[in-house]
Amino acid sequence: MKLRSSRVLKLLREGQLPTVLKINLSDPRVIEIAGLSGADAVWLCCEHVPNDWLALENQIRAARLHNMDSLVRVSRGSYSDYIRPFEADATGIIVPHVASAEEARQIVEWVRFHPMGKRALDGGNTDGQFCLVPMGDYIKHSNTERVVILQIESPEALENVEKIAAVPGFDGILFGPGDFSHRIGKAGEIGAPEVVAARKRVAAACKKYGKFAMTAGLIAPLPELVAEGYRVIGIGADVVAITGYVKQRLELVQGLIDALPTEIKPAARSPYQ
Repeated sequence: MKLRSSRVLKLLREGQLPTVLKINLSDPRVIEIAGLSGADAVWLCCEHVPNDWLALENQIRAARLHNMDSLVRVSRGSYSDYIRPFEADATGIIVPHVASAEEARQIVEWVRFHPMGKRALDGGNTDGQFCLVPMGDYIKHSNTERVVILQIESPEALENVEKIAAVPGFDGILFGPGDFSHRIGKAGEIGAPEVVAARKRVAAACKKYGKFAMTAGLIAPLPELVAEGYRVIGIGADVVAITGYVKQRLELVQGLIDALPTEIKPAARSPYQ
């Protein structure tokens, strides 16, 4: 049986810049749209989005249909919360709010098999093709083609980022400018000097210790991000795309209404409706 390799890791090995679309909506057809449009991966969320496991499994399946990686941001919790996405055949997980090397080592121990970690062995789920994959192949593939990303998004985590990046067994770090800016009292100011300095420090730590750096979106001009060392590029989010499109179309229609001849133009709407 042939197991699917990570598209993101393959592209990174080739010196490419893989793209990731964040998904807030739970309909798997949104994933299919991303795949048909050419995205390399989707970022699915269990931290801020009320996804249930069945919806998540269908989203992962839709990504696989279009040869996209699925990266699931897990809820902070037990080891079961971290390995269930893998067993549903997600390509990787993103663990939020990692703040120390000890946490990083614990995560690796939970999600990697021997000799890298102590993950409990099953193989009877989608990722092991329901026991059809030889156990040795399953373990090797899980340790080499499944992606583990840790999220750095607080001043405490930043102080430990070099120690975190030095921990073996995980693949990349995602810098979270939103929470970081909030934690320093500058919520949403992702261009603030302190946030930019943190972003650069995360990338430098990744480069030093052989991890990839991932952006949460186009949080700076792309040439700046690439020069700093970011290699996995967040391109935005489904909800941002939809709200932007709806607003643009409403503005277009309102402009056309305003230009109508007086005899057929409706009365102005009350702003209090």
